[in-house]
Parts: sequence; structure tokens; C-alpha cells
Amino acid sequence: MATDQGFVDHVCDQAQLHGLAYRKMFGEYALYLDGKVVAFACDNALFLKPTAAARAILRREPDAFPYPGAKPHFRIDAALDEPPLLVRLLRESAAELPAPKPRAPRAAARPAARGSRGSR
Repeated sequence: MATDQGFVDHVCDQAQLHGLAYRKMFGEYALYLDGKVVAFACDNALFLKPTAAARAILRREPDAFPYPGAKPHFRIDAALDEPPLLVRLLRESAAELPAPKPRAPRAAARPAARGSRGSR
């Protein structure tokens, strides 16, 4: 089941964080804070990336899988109704995550090889 746009809007409204953005991917959403992926919205649930900061705040181990083949994440349900907790989780997790790697520039299209066939 794909995540509703309304759910993602609700998460962003609750957080009220400058720099919080999202991108739709395969019917689900990745949430970014300061350019770092901090959480996923999948099946209308919020999954926070597993960090030591989140573990210290939540006092538990990550236990939920946002999508098949994913590593365990923290499923955040109660924090959606507690904006200060949600903000703290997002900020402290983003602070701990590494900066995204710069993307390599796209290679220019190669010109077609000339005279490689049929020329003698």
C-alpha cells in the first residue's frame, strides 16, 4: 500500500522544521533534513533511520522494516502526536548521520565512432 500525500504533510506539519523535505520514491517517501535522509514514510507509517541518538531517546532497539529487504528502523507512532519529541528525534538523528556523498557529474554523450566499419 502506498503512502498518502496527506500523511507526509501531517508529519511535516507536526515537525515544523526548516530544512525538512521529502521526495516520493516508488509510492513511498524519503524524508530529508539538511540534505540527509533521516526517515521513510511507508504504508502511512514513519520509520526513523537507526542511529545511536534515536536509540538513546527511545530506549529501545530498531524493530521495524520500512520495506522488504531494508535494515530495521525505528517505527515512530507516538512521536507523531508529540511534536517536541519528533523534532528532537529528527534533529539529533540528522546530526549523527554522515553528509551525503557528492554526486558525480553525468558523463557527456559520446559522439558516434566514425569510420570504424566498412572503411578500407
